Amino acid sequence: MSAPEDLPVVHSLTGLATLVGRHTGLYVRWSRGPATDLGATSSVDELTGVRMPGLSANPLDVEDWWQDRSVELWVARRLYDYAHLPHDKGPGVRPWVLTGRETGRGPDNEPLVVDVRPLCWIDAEVIDAAREEVSRQEARWGTLRRSGG
Repeated sequence: MSAPEDLPVVHSLTGLATLVGRHTGLYVRWSRGPATDLGATSSVDELTGVRMPGLSANPLDVEDWWQDRSVELWVARRLYDYAHLPHDKGPGVRPWVLTGRETGRGPDNEPLVVDVRPLCWIDAEVIDAAREEVSRQEARWGTLRRSGG
């Protein structure tokens, strides 16, 4: 890989689900990207300011209890839950897929990942498709966005 910014881009929910179906140990991270993150390879707990020993990321591996249900729906939910982050964290924040080694857990029980290898960006179209997929489900569901109240 020449530079983290030159990563390929996944343009469909089906494409991302195919990637997740073929590989284990994938994570999604919402940030300004590998070029920014790989220098520090740590995240900061926003509440306390404590530096954590790895990049905060969310696993994409399909859990066994999901059984033979749609991988697309699994991936859609994993993306949907954090789709508020670009709005909350500001310009340039977008999702990207990586592999790495878990070194601990953050305060929201999210994996902290080191030895990171960026794989691809996730296009905004995929996030839109994830929202649509979640909205088609019977139950109403919201993101994991916290409010200050």
